[in-house]
Amino acid sequence: MSDPLRFFVPADSLRGDEISISGDAYHHLHRVLRCKPGDEVLLLDGTGECCLVQLRQLQSRAATTQLIRRWREPEQGLPLTLLQALPKGDKFDLVLQKGTELGIRRFVPVQTAHAVPQLAADRREKRQQRWERIICEAARQSRRSVLPVLTGLLTLDEALVIEGDELRLVLWEAGSIPLAAALPQDPPKGVQLLVGPEGGFSSGEMEKITAAGFRAVHLGPRILRTETAGLAAAPVLQYLYGDWTIPPQHGNPNQSEASQ
Repeated sequence: MSDPLRFFVPADSLRGDEISISGDAYHHLHRVLRCKPGDEVLLLDGTGECCLVQLRQLQSRAATTQLIRRWREPEQGLPLTLLQALPKGDKFDLVLQKGTELGIRRFVPVQTAHAVPQLAADRREKRQQRWERIICEAARQSRRSVLPVLTGLLTLDEALVIEGDELRLVLWEAGSIPLAAALPQDPPKGVQLLVGPEGGFSSGEMEKITAAGFRAVHLGPRILRTETAGLAAAPVLQYLYGDWTIPPQHGNPNQSEASQ
């Protein structure tokens, strides 16, 4: 039996046994995928709550469903935060998409001296919405049940005071330590990975970064693009400390709690 289709929906809509699907999720399952009454779909609230439902009625703007079972799938593995200096154009779209697939837990876009010019407030809001859609679709495709966190655009000073992670690394071509030499044997509680812009960090910024406890590391003799560097380091961290030993979920929760 094939896995059920997956959709992220607002958390409030998953309360009760009769769940309604509307908005973008309904448009996609009804207008694009042509789902029919009797089909089963998996609804996710983005925090780990999962509801397997059966479609009952498909109306003009919403579908009614019957709950089959519900369970939770908490995020496992390494809490990895990517602090990414905002690159030019739409390169950050790629970082968000592939970073979500690789299990990054939190994305922090950072404004730096050599990054793109400061975005106007209206453009920033539109980009934030587009970025959130990219994360949602990448999480759905990669079968993540918990959506990564996306902060608003922060200044470097604001990003450097984010708390909660034990190991802090900054990818820097002039860093004298290879990545492997900076990684502890025991798994850290979390990792913050800071990646600079196309033009690199200024000397003043690097002083602030290292003063904030970030260790400067390099990834060998080749210079990677800003949109590639974090995506190259993340799999190394996931392999060593993350959840790569856990098999994929296939929508068959053996430990689920059946609805009453």
